[in-house]
Amino acid sequence: MRLGLMLGYSGSHYNMPLDLVREADELGYDSVWTAEAYGSDAVTPATWVLANTKRIKAGTAIMQLAARTPACTAMTAMTLDHLSGGRFVLGLGPSGPQVVEGWHGERYGKPLTRLKEYVSIVRQILAREAPVTHQGEHYQIPYRGEGSSGLGKPLKSILHGNAKLPIYTAAISTNGLTVAGEVGDGVFPVWMNPDRFDLLREPLEAGFAKAGGGKSLAQFDVAPFVRVALGDDLEACRKHIKEFLALYIGGMGARGKNFYNDYACRLGYEGVAKEIQDLYLSGQKDAAVAKVPDKLVDECSLVGPAARIREHLAPWRAAAARGEIGTIVFTVNSPEALRLLAKELL
Repeated sequence: MRLGLMLGYSGSHYNMPLDLVREADELGYDSVWTAEAYGSDAVTPATWVLANTKRIKAGTAIMQLAARTPACTAMTAMTLDHLSGGRFVLGLGPSGPQVVEGWHGERYGKPLTRLKEYVSIVRQILAREAPVTHQGEHYQIPYRGEGSSGLGKPLKSILHGNAKLPIYTAAISTNGLTVAGEVGDGVFPVWMNPDRFDLLREPLEAGFAKAGGGKSLAQFDVAPFVRVALGDDLEACRKHIKEFLALYIGGMGARGKNFYNDYACRLGYEGVAKEIQDLYLSGQKDAAVAKVPDKLVDECSLVGPAARIREHLAPWRAAAARGEIGTIVFTVNSPEALRLLAKELL
């Protein structure tokens, strides 16, 4: 099992916890991950991590498709791969319609079609086998549409890329997981019950079958995000996780277009997921937080005193032993939590 550290995206100010990152590097963590929403970007912090560490990888979880052209993303990935000595990992995702259309000013369109086209273009650029061409629904290279000069021609990257650079995608929907299995090297479930891999297995295997070539979990990394709140006050630790779950289940997306709410339903929390969403969208955020079940927190997170966290690591170890998880990407609330996880799992 490999361990990762999630840094996430900023609040109103961005401060890189470099001491924590360097300690993760020294403890033997495999990777550090950055994110973006509609504030700080994912690339700059990843670059900062790579410049201030020696061994650990840095990846984006995720870079939003609408924020950059596929060629720009490939250029960024190749540059960081070269400068870091092969320590950069590319994580991509379509984000949601509120961010894509409300922040980036791009049409949401068909996000999974866009993701497949995007990854295909990036892989062409990295492989550098021929000048890049693509004619799809979302991207045309060279562009020949309205307003074009007609002068565009297929180009091959000046910089030589690494065709084996790993590409991960973020997915929790059935269709998203299938696309991840088809085009990716790994997938990030935003949270996960390690005893419910059945929700992931069938769509991932459908994607592997589309990819062909005998692709399977043996060549694919399931890398769930797991939030850790270490502390003696169990209820206070749970509340920290409940605030996160209430935000995503209740408020990350419009009613009827919230992938996280749908995911909570598939995990067996259909009734309460609707209640959380109703409360959150009506402005009753505290009530929404209070509605998040303790059981859901305990299934997908690690909370409470050290002894309790050690006990609750058992299903994660079992899932890794079954080959269902390759990397666990932890969000921790203290250096002590970082050290505890390293001691128990590395």
